[in-house]
Amino acid sequence: MSKEKLIIIFTVLIDVIGLGIIIPVMPAYVESFNVSALTVTMLFSTFALFTFLSSPVLGAWSDKIGRRPILLISILSTSIGWLVFASAHNLVFLFLGRIIDGLAAGNFSTAQSSIADLAKDQKERTSSLGAIGAVFGVGFLIGPLLGGILSKISDSFPFWFVGALALVNFILAYFFLPETNKNLDRERKIHWNPLKPLRAAISDRKLGKLYLIWFIFNFIAVTSNSIFALYLIGVFNYGAFETGLIFSGVGLIMAFNQGYALKNFWLKRFTEKKLIVGALIIFAAGFFLMAIPKIGFFIIGNIITAFGQSILRVAITSEVVGEAETKARGQAMGVLMAIMSVAAIVAPLLAGILFEFKHFLPFIFSALLSLTAFSIVAGRKFTKIDKIIFPV
Repeated sequence: MSKEKLIIIFTVLIDVIGLGIIIPVMPAYVESFNVSALTVTMLFSTFALFTFLSSPVLGAWSDKIGRRPILLISILSTSIGWLVFASAHNLVFLFLGRIIDGLAAGNFSTAQSSIADLAKDQKERTSSLGAIGAVFGVGFLIGPLLGGILSKISDSFPFWFVGALALVNFILAYFFLPETNKNLDRERKIHWNPLKPLRAAISDRKLGKLYLIWFIFNFIAVTSNSIFALYLIGVFNYGAFETGLIFSGVGLIMAFNQGYALKNFWLKRFTEKKLIVGALIIFAAGFFLMAIPKIGFFIIGNIITAFGQSILRVAITSEVVGEAETKARGQAMGVLMAIMSVAAIVAPLLAGILFEFKHFLPFIFSALLSLTAFSIVAGRKFTKIDKIIFPV
């Protein structure tokens, strides 16, 4: 692997470890402000809303001025956002911290664009994106476990640590991160209206089918993830440390599947489109198991959904990057982030409402939505989804 790829992957690793640290401890920290589960999920939605507003613009700017400056801005925004969140004394500053982070949340998508820039062909591109996915898994292996340990010091300490870690990441990236975009489009017009790229995505016959599946996948994943820790606390009476251990197990599966199995097994036997179809049905089975209020079923369901998620994320992303024009890859990745953000705005709110009604309902909803997506793809050929969206 080249030096440039290693630097980008290391930058992502530090960023994802920080993200992994806060996931199992965030609900307990926020609930110490005497708020409801719905308020906890609203913080997820707030971050997603501001990510939606900024990500298409950041993606387009990375095509115009380069990946490096956008990635640096995003990492610094993450640091400031978490430090504000950690120092909060009321709900206003909790939400302000998530807003700051969301306004420049281009870390992961810009890194993916950078990796795609360096790939020589489709297989190398998919393999490289899988490596980033594996790093995502490693981050979720180390981060949640570390978050559980740090929470023993205080509820806010993990967030101080994450803010400092992101600041270190910014310093390292500033000195060592290379520019990978050799096809800068200096004449590109930047559209500040976040809805404009989405309108273009909906009418894009080439990528529209992939954007649809991407939206459904993310809606499912966010619905489950936003109440994951709340479910463990409410149903099994687990704390941050136990939640961190379970998240670490999920990270181990994702790291193995994306870092090894995807390249050495799955891609050798199946096309990306077939992997997407199969992973959707796997997703549904896992969520049905997670809805059963027994820890054994929950863990087995977790293993299955982590397996499905790790395949879907890489396969869909690689398809989009491959179909996009070379000079518009950053914008395409920005649209992916925007679509993910739209799903992440609505899904946590719905998950919070369903959770407060019955704790298991978000998982049942995720399973049914997975089956809906599978029926769309399997019922009519995946390559014909554009005719479902655009019948005329």
